[in-house]
Amino acid sequence: MSKKFAIMAMVCLFCCGVLVAPALADSYKVGAVFSVTGRASFLGDPEKKTAELIADEINQKGGINGKKLELIIYDDEGDATKTNLAVKKLMTQDKVCVVIGPSLSGNSLAVVPLAEQYKIPLISCAASYKIVTDDAGKQRSWVFKVPQSDSMAVEAIFDHMKKKGIKKIAIISATDGFGKSGQSELVRLAPQYGLEIVADESYGPQDTDMTAQLTKIKGLTPQAIVNWSIGPPQVTVLRNYRDLGMTGIVFYQSHGFGSRKNIELAAGAAEGVYTPLGAVVTPEALPETHPQKKVTMEYTNQYTGKYREPVSTFGGHAWDALGLAVDALNAVGCDRAKIRDYLENKKGFVGQHGVFNFSPNDHNGLVWQDAFNMIVVKGGDWAMAD
Repeated sequence: MSKKFAIMAMVCLFCCGVLVAPALADSYKVGAVFSVTGRASFLGDPEKKTAELIADEINQKGGINGKKLELIIYDDEGDATKTNLAVKKLMTQDKVCVVIGPSLSGNSLAVVPLAEQYKIPLISCAASYKIVTDDAGKQRSWVFKVPQSDSMAVEAIFDHMKKKGIKKIAIISATDGFGKSGQSELVRLAPQYGLEIVADESYGPQDTDMTAQLTKIKGLTPQAIVNWSIGPPQVTVLRNYRDLGMTGIVFYQSHGFGSRKNIELAAGAAEGVYTPLGAVVTPEALPETHPQKKVTMEYTNQYTGKYREPVSTFGGHAWDALGLAVDALNAVGCDRAKIRDYLENKKGFVGQHGVFNFSPNDHNGLVWQDAFNMIVVKGGDWAMAD
């Protein structure tokens, strides 16, 4: 065989392989990156469990269009560098159709360029509006997200404050990506609701005592305090708040408070605290006619039945992200560009956090009035607030 003929034969084999491979594939690969361990494990652990629950159920029912759903999950341990490496591996080596996650806003922002570079859809499980919106206010082409954005949560909180006649507030927030994004939205939207911010304090995401910041706030006598953080610090803030005798000041947490474990860890200090949360955490309280009643009850029963622990907001994020990915795969197969286009125009997807209606101008697909209920901690559990 001549060298020229051998090269031509190899080219033909390669081309045929590329053309035939998708048709021969017996699975659809979906990548996931969650903070399963580390500082944000309270997010990633229920996300991983939920994704595995859904994948198992789908495969037991015959897969997607007769093909197995192959779920490839990596743990980024809450570290942005590890997130970047994991997402890049999923996109370049594992050759996934779509990626869901990461769990954290900062980590999601770190991998946005990868989705745009490799033209692979990414459905984030983090809250910051910046994940899908660039500095010019345009939607990022290949990136979507399922949690209600921080701006939506701020509007839900401020609307509740307005109804209660609150006008003078204090802010305390973490200096990580989630905290900074929420703080900026609190400051931006406050004037629209006639609110005066008398204090704007911050703390590090690893800090273990916020007494100094809360003491300053106490001296300024606000009517309400809004804390914006995730993980242990949001519980620490509540304990310090109680120890300082500040319980006469109304306390609001962000939607990052959406786990019953936070109530338990607060050891009574969370009683009376308000937080805007999706329907997923209180499915029993929804009327039978509510559009999310069926999916939230089914998920609650499946998750608690398998894992013997309550559902959280965060597991619901994975349910929504993987559910959208599966819906797209079922409709258009593993064509990344078609998946992107399908997601961008998807309407009426009933999820754990709302009914999603995406568009070229909205890669989150939710509105706060429908995606949030104002919840109050009552008797050591969630309850619908007045």
